[in-house]
Amino acid sequence: MDDSPGGRRARSAAASHPLRGRVAVVTGAARGVGEALARSLSGAGMQVALLGRERATLLKAAESLPGRSICVECDVTDRTALAEAARRVERELGPASVVVANAGIAVSGPFDRTAAELWQRVIDVNLTGSANTARAFLPQLTATRGYFLQIASTAAFGAAPMMSAYCASKAGAESFALSLRGEVEPDGIQVGIAYLHWTGTDMLSGIDDDPVLATLRRNQPRPARRVHSAAQVAQWLTQGIARRSRNLYAPPWLRWCQPLRPLFPALVARTTRRELRDHPDGAASSSGTVLGVGGRADWNSYRASRPSPPTDP
Repeated sequence: MDDSPGGRRARSAAASHPLRGRVAVVTGAARGVGEALARSLSGAGMQVALLGRERATLLKAAESLPGRSICVECDVTDRTALAEAARRVERELGPASVVVANAGIAVSGPFDRTAAELWQRVIDVNLTGSANTARAFLPQLTATRGYFLQIASTAAFGAAPMMSAYCASKAGAESFALSLRGEVEPDGIQVGIAYLHWTGTDMLSGIDDDPVLATLRRNQPRPARRVHSAAQVAQWLTQGIARRSRNLYAPPWLRWCQPLRPLFPALVARTTRRELRDHPDGAASSSGTVLGVGGRADWNSYRASRPSPPTDP
């Protein structure tokens, strides 16, 4: 170890700025939390690869970052495309030290009125897409003894009616990350799980128009109803990434909810059951709806890529 004054200063600088000069990959980075996190990590001195479906929006986000960055148009459900994205990241920026599985979409509506293909798409993006992301970048994380962050949600704490695909996918993503953590720790890779609550992204717009979800939010304690900006959430996440935290909470007080998780399903069921009983038509009359601009962009791109059904001669 270099114990000279210069060596000590270098070690002090590395400890003070643990992310500086390293490479981060963020999926779902075109907008919302992903875009805000890419900006925050870039501001912390990282080189950032932004992955997402919306090329023009990705380019705009990448061009506005203070540090070096690249953007890769990529569908996280496409393993071949992700493998190519991983090769490009390593070729242009170097091996990733931080990989954030953030890409996600949500659908609101009754299960029996949500198209099966749309319900499956939520699972494919939020759960399988996270696994695909880990698979593509694990070789790089092994080389760098890096950090993989799975973006989960308080939807994993207590599932809400009208959000069955989203809640199932986030609970599954949490379980996947917990399993992965035990497998890769011997290789020096740390796996973190981020639990996000109400966050001010376009996915949240229109939530209060859903009577069940609006009731659920209205019946939460006042601090729990607060909507936090994507920039604030990104700042909390960046702090956790710098510490290689096992569990990250946005807002931080959510950590005190972990011991209470066994109570949440019953509390959510009681609150929403009353709304469904009192307003059966308003609560369950609409079909499943994709939430947010990003979610709609993904769904439209997915449908456009599917082969058209054959027509009768």
